[in-house]
Amino acid sequence: MDSLRDVRCFALVAERLSFSRAAAELGVSQPAISQAVRRLEAALGVQLFARTSREVQLTAAGKGLLPYAEAVLGAAAALRAEAVRQAAPIIRLAYSPLVGALAARVARRLAKRVDVDLWPAGWGAATAALSAGEVPAAILSAPFPSGFATTARFQVTVGHVAVPAGDPLSGAGRVRPEQLSRYQILMPNNRPPGSMWARLAARLPGPHRYRVIGADIDDFAAALDLVAAGLGLLPAPELLVRAIRRPDVVFVPLDAGELRLMYGLSWSQDRASGELLTLVQAVHDALRSR
Repeated sequence: MDSLRDVRCFALVAERLSFSRAAAELGVSQPAISQAVRRLEAALGVQLFARTSREVQLTAAGKGLLPYAEAVLGAAAALRAEAVRQAAPIIRLAYSPLVGALAARVARRLAKRVDVDLWPAGWGAATAALSAGEVPAAILSAPFPSGFATTARFQVTVGHVAVPAGDPLSGAGRVRPEQLSRYQILMPNNRPPGSMWARLAARLPGPHRYRVIGADIDDFAAALDLVAAGLGLLPAPELLVRAIRRPDVVFVPLDAGELRLMYGLSWSQDRASGELLTLVQAVHDALRSR
């Protein structure tokens, strides 16, 4: 739009206080800039600049209208950006809150090609949404849902236990499973054979007291509230330990052998659109570059 270009020329001359510098920045001739400003002055019925052979200054009217010009240019830029976003295909990605940083990296990688709608969801909600066709893909923990392809598998080490600040264990350099015998351990109800939770339960001295806080533990950060309240200790993945700092919770190294949570990208091959395959590749790329 010619009128919008004229407004842009006005704003740039006002910023640089120079017709020649504005012309150089826009890659046009100085007469073209002068003509644009004159057209805008004629359309508005005011003089925007006071010009001499030595300097350019905004008039009172120019100073008063400049914020409106900048607002118009900002709105035009927002209009273009939204148009680009609306034109881009949208794909919804469910993900476990623990691996939210990975989901965010994937969305950033695809920002100019695919609009990724991020949906944090627990294992149960994510698998139900996959089965119902509400999402075409989900980054979730094992066990992975049957009937879907699962690729981009990766492991998250669980090497700490979260304890309340001030608890005797909070000052320990390292704890072993036998030191946890008098504590309740926060656990999910779902502990399939071979899972990290099943392996941990087998290494705790028994019979041990567990505090089951749900079918699955997907939001480890939220579970720290229970730790802080003294309701149990939480096995803590390294991703949580690196990301969270709380004055009421201490992460103590746990010497319980190798404990790992398995995650992967489960997706519907029946809905393998070009956008979905691009998403699958982006997850693989994000894992390789982390």
